Amino acid sequence: MKKKMCVLAIAGIMATSTVLAGCGPGSTSGAGNTDKQAGANTGYVTTYGEKQFDDAKISVEIFDRSNAPEGSTCVDNKWVDYINQEMNKVGIQVEMVAVPRAEESTKMQVMMASNTAPDIIFTYDRSLAEDYYAKGGTLCLNDYIDGEEQAKNLKEYVTPEVIDLCRNDAGDLWGLTAKRTSTAKNNLFIRKDWVDKLGMDMPTTPEELYAMLAAFKEQNPDHREDVIPCSLNTIGRATVSILAETFMESVADETQFNISSFCPIYTDDGYVEYLRFLNKLYNEGLMDPEYYANTNIEEDMVNGRTGFLEWGVIDNFNFDRLNTLHTLWKDADITAVPALKNVNDGKQYGIADPVNGMYIIIPKTCKNVEAAVTYLDWLSSKDGGYVLYNGFEDEHYTLEDGVAVVKDPAYNEKDKDWIRMDLFLMGNPGYFQSEEEMIDTMALEKPDFAQYVRDDYAVAETGIIRTVSSYVSPSQSANYSDIDVVMEENQVKCITCAPGEFDAQIDIYRKALKEAGMDEVVAERTEYFSEK
Repeated sequence: MKKKMCVLAIAGIMATSTVLAGCGPGSTSGAGNTDKQAGANTGYVTTYGEKQFDDAKISVEIFDRSNAPEGSTCVDNKWVDYINQEMNKVGIQVEMVAVPRAEESTKMQVMMASNTAPDIIFTYDRSLAEDYYAKGGTLCLNDYIDGEEQAKNLKEYVTPEVIDLCRNDAGDLWGLTAKRTSTAKNNLFIRKDWVDKLGMDMPTTPEELYAMLAAFKEQNPDHREDVIPCSLNTIGRATVSILAETFMESVADETQFNISSFCPIYTDDGYVEYLRFLNKLYNEGLMDPEYYANTNIEEDMVNGRTGFLEWGVIDNFNFDRLNTLHTLWKDADITAVPALKNVNDGKQYGIADPVNGMYIIIPKTCKNVEAAVTYLDWLSSKDGGYVLYNGFEDEHYTLEDGVAVVKDPAYNEKDKDWIRMDLFLMGNPGYFQSEEEMIDTMALEKPDFAQYVRDDYAVAETGIIRTVSSYVSPSQSANYSDIDVVMEENQVKCITCAPGEFDAQIDIYRKALKEAGMDEVVAERTEYFSEK
């Protein structure tokens, strides 16, 4: 309840502050209102190198993951120095503003409410980003992007098709979005060495998964006191995941899946059965009893505690984690397995992200939008994003058939890899022109683990792939805070309640969603996806 009051208070402060503050330079008071800086002037120059600024200063959000090597911080290091070296050439000074990764959403809301946000901020939550624009808190970027001579590097790298995903029905470009080189999202990962020790086969159905997790607990292959058979980071809210797809009914029809995917608990009875499955795992001790507060899922896997998890495709070949795991447990082997068979039709359903990644927005408090967009344009260039991600030729890599091949992985990990993805905002997971180039580059970063990369991406393409749409309906955006609070409070209750209380808790959950406006959201999503 305290968390709900906090979220609602922040939302109220944000709405009040944007109304009282009015529209600043270059801002818009809401969707459809495209008042521009300097009236109808469209003469802004936002392609890096084509305009000399007069000591313009901009600030940029950066995640603080507390992983900086000794002698550096996320805001003070050689790569931030490199950014300023290049931006100073056109008269722009860049200041990084650290935001703790675990607090990024709350922190951003507080900064926006108090008009203290950096000039460039970002979020993975489209509803939140669009809501800021609708309330007049962020700027319309049409005048800084759409001209033929504007942001040429950005438009070439991100592509107009991806850029247009941030336009509303009125044509307002309310933000920018990163391009995903690959849309592969999550895989199911299992400690294969545990399965082998128990003489079992890899699971293909929920029943086989349950049997495997029960065996992990009862037979404890590594004889640990703190074993966690199952760790899941995809169950905090009513979101779609590969494991959820195993139970969902709507997944069989792409239109119905798109309608339901925002909050499947409301319309898909199969999702209820997914939560019932998790409730069973929880009550039988096959999940971390405090999973909802566990921020160390990665550490649990690295330290050999966890036997099964659903995780990002890219995360299985984080080389630091694999090296640590193999140091502690010599024979440990984490393997990606294909999606389990759906309980309704026996088919396998994988999951994919939309073609865009995080959303980059510019608050109305930004004093030099032209310089901010010029910085994003530079990030989209070879001297910008490519260098920040790959480093410098002959120091960090050599080129082989156009692919950057790492020279010294250990050096790169300490020198640049810890920060590269947080600095490069215009692409996920890094600066690549194609999925093939991305896979080749990642596979060659550490030859010992190259097969992990190729296997993980091959597994991610198994079955019928359902893509999570980036579409946000008007009511979904307007009711974002209320719906989010309902999901946050009730998802955990459904998973952790006693089995006999489960059905009643589901009824409470759905009733709360109805009161938060989900009927309108479903109606709008039904109309939108039925017309496509």
